Amino acid sequence: MEKWDLYTLDRVKTNRVITRGDDIPKNLYHLVVHVCIFNAKNQMLIQQRQSFKEGWSNLWDVTVGGSAMIGENSRQAATREVAEELGLKINLENIPPVITKYFSEGFDDIYILEKEIDISNLILQYEEVQAVKWVSFEEILDMIRLKKFIPYDESFIQFLFHLHQVNSLYQM
Repeated sequence: MEKWDLYTLDRVKTNRVITRGDDIPKNLYHLVVHVCIFNAKNQMLIQQRQSFKEGWSNLWDVTVGGSAMIGENSRQAATREVAEELGLKINLENIPPVITKYFSEGFDDIYILEKEIDISNLILQYEEVQAVKWVSFEEILDMIRLKKFIPYDESFIQFLFHLHQVNSLYQM
């Protein structure tokens, strides 16, 4: 049974905890993380959600995503999610999220990494992931149009690829 810390809008942890599936009280929020792993060919590692997974079953998604558990900070949650879903150890010690997306019930810290991975060596978490593959930006857009990928806005996917390539929001 997953338990989540609740935060104020300013990301101050409260002393309140909820169980996954419970309604999040008004003016309180929970922490979600996503990790997007790219290779040197500017391909993103994506995962296909399990057919029996609640919400977006059988659809493809970015590399990894999930909620922070009670007591975890953003980096710890991202590291745990990658290890659980892909059997891969990553080090986010000095890597901040590149962007935080606020939504109605929380905030989503998004990490971008570049790592060469032989996907045949990954150990996929059966409860969450049925397959993984490397794909280009154009392939993701095609998958979204064909309703095979979670229906993110095209500009969001483009932004993730852009952030991977430039590693900055500033032109220098």
